[in-house]
Amino acid sequence: MVLVDTSAWIFALKKNPFLPLKNRIDLLLREDLVVSFGMIRLELLGGTKTKKEFNRLKSRLEAFYEISTDAILWGVASQLAFKLHRKSLTIPYTDILIACAALESKAVLLHADAHFDLLAKHTELKVESFLSLVQEDYQ
Repeated sequence: MVLVDTSAWIFALKKNPFLPLKNRIDLLLREDLVVSFGMIRLELLGGTKTKKEFNRLKSRLEAFYEISTDAILWGVASQLAFKLHRKSLTIPYTDILIACAALESKAVLLHADAHFDLLAKHTELKVESFLSLVQEDYQ
């Protein structure tokens, strides 16, 4: 299973997509390996510009298996946030929650966000990072 973060979706869904990332996501979709998470859906749908775009994207996202957010996941995320804070690492709580969803479901997190590479160094989070490729392409 692969949890595709908002940072990756954004580059793949652009009018002029970042092709290496779009192609990777397309392959994962064909193999039915993509899973979703509520926070990622919120970020994606909240950023849509029109009702038509919102409805189309919502329909597509609803086709994926959804990682649930329960009290256990919130507890794990809270503990990780505390641990990171004690190490003076500042990571958005939304990213911590997304990382914990991937960790708890044993999914690889596909992303283009430096926070997840940092989280992978301090946890057992498995990532597939497109950050360096995206940075090279957009500089």
